[in-house]
Amino acid sequence: MKVLIINGPNLNMLGRREKEIYGNVSFETYLEYLKEEFQMINIQYFQSNIEGEIVDKLQAVGFDYDAILLNAGAYTHTSIALRDAITLISTPVIEIHISNILNRESFRHKSVIGSECRGSIIGFGLNSYKLGLQSLL
Repeated sequence: MKVLIINGPNLNMLGRREKEIYGNVSFETYLEYLKEEFQMINIQYFQSNIEGEIVDKLQAVGFDYDAILLNAGAYTHTSIALRDAITLISTPVIEIHISNILNRESFRHKSVIGSECRGSIIGFGLNSYKLGLQSLL
């Protein structure tokens, strides 16, 4: 099984940003844990702060991978372009959020991508990614 994890804007700052919300572990450190825990899955990783690069990546891999775990960050709430990219690919996408977007600011309560995803996992910290991978097994 081949899975791509895509992280959007500011998620490259995990471990340093808003530790009370996002924790103090970098994603790269957590990714090593995931690869060890899920050795039966070929896990690839991509991060970008640029919306168009995420769209390009979805289009590039969206017909060849078994699944994509997408934490679109702030683009979750605004990006019709990401929504459209998810719609046009055949690879199932699982929406991931570290924090519970429903108990944060009201502008974070709506996901424009969620309705096009296979499912959404929110609010379990970095373990949201682990739950996403477990859902594929």
